[in-house]
Amino acid sequence: MNYMPGTASLIQDIDKKHLVLLRDGRTLIGYLRSIDQFANLVLHQTVERIHVGKKYGDIPRGIFVDLEKESDTPLQQVSIEEILEEQRVEQQAKQESEKLKVQALKERGLSVPRADTLDEY
Repeated sequence: MNYMPGTASLIQDIDKKHLVLLRDGRTLIGYLRSIDQFANLVLHQTVERIHVGKKYGDIPRGIFVDLEKESDTPLQQVSIEEILEEQRVEQQAKQESEKLKVQALKERGLSVPRADTLDEY
């Protein structure tokens, strides 16, 4: 077996059941479905196992999301209408920026391939 550095070494463990001990002391058991370069795991059919003395209990968690981490994100949830409008404005700004770039290149005598011809390459 070849050693793979970092999180790549977990690729062979995808779709296998794992016990994960979190830094905050919680214990999760679930099937590893995905992993990224930051060692973020996606566990499916997850249970949180709680130990008290010689007893334990499992709390079903499904696909586990750590709400403490989620609250640290600078994202703000908005309505569908608002996000679609924001997306439209963002796309319009990108198109305008692209037009300005093409115009500047043309003014310098450089040819610019059209987007519809890029598939030919």
